[in-house]
Amino acid sequence: MNEIKFGTDGWRAVIADEFTFANVRLVAQAIAGYLKESGLSQRGIVIGYDNRFLSERFAAAVAEVLAGNDIFCWLPQEATPTPVTAYAIKENGAGGAVMITASHNPPEYNGIKFIPEYAGPAVPEITRAIEKNIRVIKSPEDVIRLPLDEARERGLIRSLDPKPGYLAHLRNILDYNAICGSNLKIVIDPMWGAGIGYVEEVFRGACGDLEFIHDYRDVLCGGSMPEPTAAGLSDLRKTVIAEKADLGLALDGDADRFGVIDRDGVYVTPNEILYLLLYYLLEYRRWRGAVARTVATTHMLDRIADDYGLPVVETPVGFKYIGQSLIHHRSILGGEESGGLSIQGHIPEKDGILALSLVVEMVAASGKSLREFQQVITAKFGRLVSARLDLKCDPRKKDRILARLREWSPRDLSGERVRERNLKDGVKLILESGDWVLVRPSGTESLFRIYAEASDEGRLRQLQEDARAALGL
Repeated sequence: MNEIKFGTDGWRAVIADEFTFANVRLVAQAIAGYLKESGLSQRGIVIGYDNRFLSERFAAAVAEVLAGNDIFCWLPQEATPTPVTAYAIKENGAGGAVMITASHNPPEYNGIKFIPEYAGPAVPEITRAIEKNIRVIKSPEDVIRLPLDEARERGLIRSLDPKPGYLAHLRNILDYNAICGSNLKIVIDPMWGAGIGYVEEVFRGACGDLEFIHDYRDVLCGGSMPEPTAAGLSDLRKTVIAEKADLGLALDGDADRFGVIDRDGVYVTPNEILYLLLYYLLEYRRWRGAVARTVATTHMLDRIADDYGLPVVETPVGFKYIGQSLIHHRSILGGEESGGLSIQGHIPEKDGILALSLVVEMVAASGKSLREFQQVITAKFGRLVSARLDLKCDPRKKDRILARLREWSPRDLSGERVRERNLKDGVKLILESGDWVLVRPSGTESLFRIYAEASDEGRLRQLQEDARAALGL
């Protein structure tokens, strides 16, 4: 068995290969140890799970181990999105949550996230403590289990329906006066995942017409990945155009990420949604406060925040760092280019359902399509285009490229002087014009990612190619 390690967003592996019941119980025992060490075990644990193959059975296996360690848990009767599971921590005063999901990964994967008591992604100190506990478990006999029926009889496993409380909270966040009467026509694509039934519940009776695709459980995710990217949302795009809808809204497999199609069938990137929503919250809602983004996320957030005299908190890649900014800096909005977003007053966990709800509110309140709203921002703040390029490399060459990356400190790039070399996560070069390029390695694969942002597509491609050539990728 390979070593179990928690990556950027939990532990993920192929079902029946490494993701087995034995390994799931092993991780659950390690989490039980962490809860006891942290003094949180008496508060109980929420267990959530997505629509993947055997997810409900893996969740039950976790419940049996927690019960065997005298830690009671709340176990829903149906698939529950990650943000809803996280919100249930707050609502029930729990010591944390275990979420069975591989999020947007291919259907043969499953995974485990541990969500601490603050209802946001686990920071590295917590995942390292759990990994340490995994390493000290020497044999299956060290994993303590209590059969499900006996655990229920003893009150160590309790049923939970987290949906009503979460939806009530979301409705309190939204401006329903703006939404009601908007008569928007919306197509919703939960991508066969745990988000089925959530977005429509938020807007049922408030919007004019709701249509649905892929709103049933399919453990094969339609034969693809439940990832709401431009490539993954071709069915949604076609339906929006065919139905003459105002918006197409999509969620990933555990509903913590979002995807949006405008009424003209154009995919609106997460970076674009982030700055559209920031401008909306500042201009229409009159919110004020810090803005949080990862080092790989659009600097259009900076332009808008600077115009309003607001600080920007830049974090390493990973929503766990955004979540900490929402907690400690009271950031009004935090986001990442891969489709994660949350706001102040909500949980410090990325939430695709929240993001899509705010998009609907924004379109309803402004009376503009997303592209029309974007034109307003472009006229005021200029244009920025951004993209990510993933490059595989020979594992034998990875160390050599990493060494080059560490030494990569050019005075000029693509014919322009480098203003700043940022080492927060990888190497980010910011040019005099404000254009930038970031190169960082994957923590789990022989893969390098090149993020770039510039004033036009040609300049963007030039930055990517010059960085690629300089590092020998």
